Amino acid sequence: MALRADAAEKRQHIVQTAYSLFKRLGFHATGIDRIIAEAEVAKMTMYRHFPNKNDLIVEVLDWRADRFARQLDRLGEAATAPEQKIATIFDWYEHWFDSPDFHGCLFQHALAEFGDPEHPVFKAVARQKGDLKRRMAEILGATIPTAKAESMASALFMMIEGATVLAQMGQGNAAIQAARQAAARILAAPAMLQ
Repeated sequence: MALRADAAEKRQHIVQTAYSLFKRLGFHATGIDRIIAEAEVAKMTMYRHFPNKNDLIVEVLDWRADRFARQLDRLGEAATAPEQKIATIFDWYEHWFDSPDFHGCLFQHALAEFGDPEHPVFKAVARQKGDLKRRMAEILGATIPTAKAESMASALFMMIEGATVLAQMGQGNAAIQAARQAAARILAAPAMLQ
């Protein structure tokens, strides 16, 4: 049992090391040998857990997506109204943009490097982005018809994604404030989106 826990711990260490490197350097620019050296693991250990680099990238993206979802779940627990729950998502982004650890969106970077819709990395990105949009649609769907909730969620999603790009360009504060204002207008007038 201790061996299995140790193996799981090693695997997680590799994932977190790769995450740190990928977000700073990019996916293609980060070689397996660099990850092995930074994680201080044997080559055999790396390949036992991740037979190829794509498997590792997908695992990193899935781990980051799960961490993001848990963070939003915790933030949303205190909010009761849909508008408050949506505001907590914007709060998360505002805090992230202001973080010294902000290097842009790992998923946007992955999409730029892996543009083939059939590629497993592309599919991992699509899952995460789809989950965020679906989360917002479900929040809004608690009080408005599903079609309107989905339309509003799409608009809010585009604002968040655009703000993230602008934040990477050094305009995070202005971008999130503009996105918040536009979101408030959309949330105040759901009949506009049909």
